[in-house]
Amino acid sequence: MHDIIEQLEKKRAAARLGGGEKRIAAQHSKGKLTARERLELLLDEGTFEEWDMFVEHRCHDFGMQDNKIPGDGVVTGYGMINGRLVFVYSQDFTVFGGALSEAHAEKICKVMDQAMKVGAPVIGLNDSGGARIQEGVASLGGYAEVFQRNVMASGVVPQISMIMGPSAGGAVYSPAMTDFIFMVKDSSYMFVTGPEVVKTVTHEEVTSEELGGATTHTTKSGVADLAFDNDVDALLMLRRFYNYLPLNNREKAPVRPSHDPADRIDLSLDTLVPDNPNKPYDIKELIVKCADDGEFFELQPGYAQNIVIGFCRMEGQTVGVVANQPLVLAGCLDIKSSIKAARFVRFCDAFNIPIVTYVDVPGFMPGTSQEFGGIIKHGAKLLYAYAECTVPKITVITRKAYGGAYDVMASKHLRGDVNFAWPNAEIAVMGAKGAVEIIFREEKSDPAKLAAREAEYKAKFANPFVAGARGFIDDVIQPHETRKRICRSLVMLRNKKVENPWRKHGNIPL
Repeated sequence: MHDIIEQLEKKRAAARLGGGEKRIAAQHSKGKLTARERLELLLDEGTFEEWDMFVEHRCHDFGMQDNKIPGDGVVTGYGMINGRLVFVYSQDFTVFGGALSEAHAEKICKVMDQAMKVGAPVIGLNDSGGARIQEGVASLGGYAEVFQRNVMASGVVPQISMIMGPSAGGAVYSPAMTDFIFMVKDSSYMFVTGPEVVKTVTHEEVTSEELGGATTHTTKSGVADLAFDNDVDALLMLRRFYNYLPLNNREKAPVRPSHDPADRIDLSLDTLVPDNPNKPYDIKELIVKCADDGEFFELQPGYAQNIVIGFCRMEGQTVGVVANQPLVLAGCLDIKSSIKAARFVRFCDAFNIPIVTYVDVPGFMPGTSQEFGGIIKHGAKLLYAYAECTVPKITVITRKAYGGAYDVMASKHLRGDVNFAWPNAEIAVMGAKGAVEIIFREEKSDPAKLAAREAEYKAKFANPFVAGARGFIDDVIQPHETRKRICRSLVMLRNKKVENPWRKHGNIPL
């Protein structure tokens, strides 16, 4: 018995040491933590229960039979974040560069299977050079097994990928199918083919950072949701982000009591929207002033900035926020913003998170680049997402709601539960000037008549009362009471139940 215990401790020590002290030092020299150090920071102290510490690869080619390290390059198990269950895997770059083997994949699949059984989120800390070449197709099969579980877990439990090192080739597709992707600046990157292959095939010279770094994916491609300065910052922010999420699709997000009164008014909102309808303002000011304690966790802040998405709390309840941003492109909807918002709406709907939509949209972005890029189909993604969504939906029109974009942004016609408008809101097919020039095109040569027609159009349509008369707007509210009215609506909608017709799945315009 003594010998077995001694052997057990030796294997545990070997697993904890990973690739050895030199490789750990090399990891630290790059400003990166080891796989186990990351889990210690992410999880509540003393809560981590490790699984499969003694798993080793089964490869006998290229001398691999003489090079086995317990754990095989990934640390897996479960623990707690702020007292709530989570399943985790953390790839160890010090062991074979974190390369994925068949056994490595089996460890990841095991925790994902268990997470779905018990209904808890999965967080992956990715730091891998890709497939383990020595194992050939076995490693590719391992990736496919992980992909299948990503798909089956989608909409069942939240999945989060934290890219903390390289992620190349097939390794990028598992994170791509998770709900959120976070990255670390200057030490993580994602791409399907590396700089060398790109240079060979297209003759383009590009660095790893330019091709797939954190800045690239949070500003240009939209692949990642947020980028953090270092491992410590990333993991602490991930702990904070986790607080907004439910454990699974059958539960609601945790309620965090707040001392911020639900009926708080903010008189500064009465002057938020400028008198000049063409002058921009920052919609984030409205979001922050309506949220509990002024806290708003924004996602993808550097990408498609004409729309704002993220989480806040109202009376302690997690709420998803979607808002047009007048500061960027006048808040128009374009291809990127439609995709960005649609995916967020679908996440909130899958996990029982109410959605508050702040609307100030002059329409869809015109132009050949948008039309050639498929704005019709991509814009329909947001329309589809809101129409299919069954969670509580509250909409506040702050200024403009023109054309088809009015319909798309959680209008009453798309089963919006409560739709408010501020007194200066304009709900119309288009702006007064453009409308008059079309309706009265024969009077274009007479500026005086055109001006009179424009004033007439504004009086008739550039206000919320026409929509209110038809029941498309539930109430016209004062800006300063926005928080109070939203909080009341959320309480009223707490037990809302709506079911869509049975179907295997819809066919969203992808």
